[in-house]
Amino acid sequence: MVLALGLVSLLLSTTALACTGTPAPRVDWARCVLDGQGLVGVDLTGARLRDTSFLRADLSRARLDQVDGFRSKWVRATMVAATLDRARLQEADFTRANLRGASFTATDLRRARLDYADLTGADLTGAQIEGAVFLHATLDDARWPDGRVCAKGSIGRCE
Repeated sequence: MVLALGLVSLLLSTTALACTGTPAPRVDWARCVLDGQGLVGVDLTGARLRDTSFLRADLSRARLDQVDGFRSKWVRATMVAATLDRARLQEADFTRANLRGASFTATDLRRARLDYADLTGADLTGAQIEGAVFLHATLDDARWPDGRVCAKGSIGRCE
């Protein structure tokens, strides 16, 4: 029993250390809680962000290309002009996120939630959006996966 508790303690402390590492390409922040963090302009290219929470974090102009963000949480995050090209973001939650001018080129957004997100001017060219939910999302001037540009006033679907 003591050995088992020691192992759990070691695992928890190792995870905590990994979550406090310096933002860098290919960082492993899986299952971390980075809520409210100021990560403006960071380069997290190829990072492992599975099940990670960025609630209310500021990732404006961040490079998140090719990240593995399966089931990651970006609720109310500010991600203005961030790039998430070729990222794996299946089942990610971008509810109420500010994604104005963000790039999701060739990104896997299957079953992602983008409820009430602001995607004004975002680029989703070639993105996989099967099962993604855009309930009340603002899509003004967004480029849809098929290349068409959504009209002003597009809410919840590309008009």
